Amino acid sequence: MTNNVSLGIKYMLFASFMFACMGAFAKELSDTMSSIEVVFFRNVFGVVLILISIYKTPLVQKGGKPWLLIFRGAIGFSALLFFFYNIANISLAEAMTFSKTSTIFTAIFAFIFVKERLNFKGWLGVFVGFIGILFITGFDGSGLDKTDWLGILSGVGAALAYTSIRELRKYYDSRTIVLSFMLIGTIGPMILMAISEVYVNEKYDFIFGKFIMPQTEDWIYIILLGLVSTAAQIYMTKAYSVAKAGIIGTISYSNIAFSILIGILLGDNFPDIWIILGIILIVFSGVLVSSKKD
Repeated sequence: MTNNVSLGIKYMLFASFMFACMGAFAKELSDTMSSIEVVFFRNVFGVVLILISIYKTPLVQKGGKPWLLIFRGAIGFSALLFFFYNIANISLAEAMTFSKTSTIFTAIFAFIFVKERLNFKGWLGVFVGFIGILFITGFDGSGLDKTDWLGILSGVGAALAYTSIRELRKYYDSRTIVLSFMLIGTIGPMILMAISEVYVNEKYDFIFGKFIMPQTEDWIYIILLGLVSTAAQIYMTKAYSVAKAGIIGTISYSNIAFSILIGILLGDNFPDIWIILGIILIVFSGVLVSSKKD
């Protein structure tokens, strides 16, 4: 049992580092192309891998929830789009921390929609998490910036996607669920980039962006983005398969630390004291919410 926990922690640490690297490569690509195009290439790579997997091992599933499957794909795509936009416009650590608020919102949505019990520790985690969000956004009563709203929405979107998976996994192969997300995450950007050729609105630059043909260096980053994203998913899955969800969920927050270090190497400023406090509170919140699963 101890060996399994140790192995699970190692898997999750590696997955967390890969997720941070994914953010780094996405940030580099954002210097030459829109976030919507980065999302497109991120998902195209995944679609190819999933289709190869399905070809080698055919799907075995009963189906029956097509609209929920489409919802999961659409909401997951939206969350990823907002996340990648923030990666391009704020520090990697802040963008990653916003995405990790999904744990807080997942607990709330599971309580509302799945009737999953949330004990005192869980509710305390939710409360602490919202305080952390206030610190991260620097909220002073005067309103939130666009990146703040998109950061929160990336967490909400990811949480809705995770919650829907709890129902979908009863009807579909896990590869079908992932494919729904990646297919919509490929087709959606194609449509939005096509619209962007005739319609431009800077206010909605997180949705629209023209296609720019990648240069040689960009293709290298695109390939690396696909590879580390896939590795992160594989090792995260392995981690959750050999150790308790509460332990692995806690270790997953190490990707914020990795993101701070990698972000600084890419030119991000070291987070100020309020952001650091916000990160600490959100991590503590995630630990409280995750621990209830044990």
